[in-house]
Amino acid sequence: MKRIIVLATVVGWMLAAAVARAQDPVKVDPAHYKVEFENDTVRVLRIHHGPGEKSVMHSHPQAIAVFLTDHQNKMTYPDGKSETMSGKAGEVQITPAGEHLPENVGDKPMELILVELKGQPATK
Repeated sequence: MKRIIVLATVVGWMLAAAVARAQDPVKVDPAHYKVEFENDTVRVLRIHHGPGEKSVMHSHPQAIAVFLTDHQNKMTYPDGKSETMSGKAGEVQITPAGEHLPENVGDKPMELILVELKGQPATK
């Protein structure tokens, strides 16, 4: 009986670790997310979504977004709430840490560079 409990605990921890790692957008959606650079303090992602394309639920640490194109996107959050955002090429925004599912609701491709700040808490 003790072995079964230990085995179940180990399997549970392994599954929890796999789920946590699965939230990395580069791993769960490599068609839209590409690592351009990484070191101990930042990871730089190139993100591209064609018109009408959406990603999967994933997370990022606090980051700086540099939009390379005009954009119109919808962000859906784990609680089911969503918001639509739009902006122009050249805009720069700070993005808080968290989970979301992005969707390009515009009729043109959307591309941005996201500089993830490793070890930074979410902003308020």
